[in-house]
Amino acid sequence: MKALKPSSREKKRYLLVRGKIKDIEKCVLDGIGILGMSKTALRFITIKGEKAIISMNREAVDSVRACFAIWPEKIEVERVSGTLKGLGRKL
Repeated sequence: MKALKPSSREKKRYLLVRGKIKDIEKCVLDGIGILGMSKTALRFITIKGEKAIISMNREAVDSVRACFAIWPEKIEVERVSGTLKGLGRKL
């Protein structure tokens, strides 16, 4: 199989999130629905206690942050980065 050109790949953003980790998926699902969640390509990279690094599609960052803002329990985005190296030190 031939590799994709860089212009055809999904651009990812990584978020450092603090809050209840089990509520993150439910929050996004309730906020933007099943179709919206599939477009975000949400994936957990690292989980340590109350903090987690999640990856998502670049266009979906604003939608996910809005879902966190309207969720009744506190889920806070501490930092957004284009690389994992930039967030690895903060975790």
